[in-house]
Amino acid sequence: MIHITASMLVEKKACANQVAKFKELFPCGVTPTLALCIEHASVFDWNWAARNFLSAPAEAEYCKAEESAEAEYNKATAPAWAEYNKATAPAWAEYLKAKASALAEYNKATAPAWAEYLKAKAPALAEYNKATESASAKYRKAKASASAEYNKATASAWAEYGKAEASAFFNALDSES
Repeated sequence: MIHITASMLVEKKACANQVAKFKELFPCGVTPTLALCIEHASVFDWNWAARNFLSAPAEAEYCKAEESAEAEYNKATAPAWAEYNKATAPAWAEYLKAKASALAEYNKATAPAWAEYLKAKAPALAEYNKATESASAKYRKAKASASAEYNKATASAWAEYGKAEASAFFNALDSES
């Protein structure tokens, strides 16, 4: 089994926040175990680790397991994603309607004044922003609420997906031993 160190992460060009987190947790490096990989499932980028520390056959094994985990994640989160889309659709449609109307007025106001384009653009754009701000604010509010519900509904599936990725990485790494 490979012993992974921070210097190995740096050598493989891991992103700075991953290196810093690794150093914080494992100042002397670490030899991965299944329990350790699962414990840190949400901390480390296991796809990156697989691409950088596994042999080609082990990476292929990891990819198969990761694809299965992703399919399970997508299946588990589909209802929440549908609710998110359902919750944001009316506000998005209202925003698009307001935007289309405002854009039509904007284009109407600026077309005759093309010669004075720079002068005419500022007031028309201000009116456009004013006309769409209410709908845009409603959309942002709906999106924030739906995002919170989506995150709440998918948190456990996301955690399981991370554990499955971590397990797949460890199993693929272990198969090389």
